[in-house]
Amino acid sequence: MSFCADCFKGVRHEGIPEGKIEIVNGVKTYVATPEGDYPRDKAVIYLSDVYGALNLINHQLLADDFARNGFKVYAPDLFDEDPIAFDAPTDAGGIPLNLMTWLGNHPPAHAGEIARRLIIGLKEQGVTRFGTTGYCYGARPVFDFALENLVSVAVVSHPTFVEVVDLNNYAEKSKAPLLINSCEIDTLFTKEKQDRADALLGNGKFAPGYKRTYFEGCTHGFAVRGDLSDPKVKAGKEGAFKSAVEWFATHL
Repeated sequence: MSFCADCFKGVRHEGIPEGKIEIVNGVKTYVATPEGDYPRDKAVIYLSDVYGALNLINHQLLADDFARNGFKVYAPDLFDEDPIAFDAPTDAGGIPLNLMTWLGNHPPAHAGEIARRLIIGLKEQGVTRFGTTGYCYGARPVFDFALENLVSVAVVSHPTFVEVVDLNNYAEKSKAPLLINSCEIDTLFTKEKQDRADALLGNGKFAPGYKRTYFEGCTHGFAVRGDLSDPKVKAGKEGAFKSAVEWFATHL
C-alpha cells in the first residue's frame, strides 16, 4: 500500500458545519440531513480521506452540500477517533512521520468494517438503497462494497489503493453505476489506471453506467482539500461535486 505527498497536502476550508454527530450501530457518524422532505429509504455513505470526517471540516462541509441537494448523508469515523492530524509532522517528502504505524492500526479493510456496521444499522432503520462516495483512502471501501453489490451507486474521487485488477473485477462483478473523479497530476490513480478504467467500463461496456471526469491543473486530493484560490482547482473541486450530485440524482 502506498500514499503520495498530495495525500497529505491541501487547504482547510472555512465554514460552519450544519450537521450533527450521531451514534449509528455503535459508529460515531457525522449526519447531514436535508431540509424538508427527502426519501427516507435512501442514504449517501461518505467515506473520508485519512484526516477523518469528524476532524477535517472540509468533509463536513461537503456532506452538508450533499444534504442541500436532497440526500441524507452519513460520514462515519473510520479511524476510531485517531485520524492523521492535519498538521502532523512530515518528512522531507511531505509524508507524515507516523504514517506506517498509523496505517498498521487503520488498514482500509478495518475502515470498511466500520462503514459496514453503519450500513447494517441504517438497514435496520429502513434504508434500502445506498450511494457511496469515497475520497482518496475512502475510495477503497467504496470499491469493496460495490464489488459485493452491498451498495447501489458508487462515486470515487482521486482514489487510493485501487489497482488495475480492481477495475477488472468491477467490470465483471459489480452492478453499481460508477463515477470516477480524476485529475491531471495523480501518482496513485495514474493515467494508466484512468485509461484502463475507460477501456473496461466506458463506451457503454458497463451496462449499469460509468463516467470518468478529468480536471486539468488539479492534483490528487483536489476534490476535498483543493486550494480554492487557484481557479483550476476551484473549478475541479466544484466540478467533482456537481458530477457526484448528478450521478446520485440519476442512479440513486
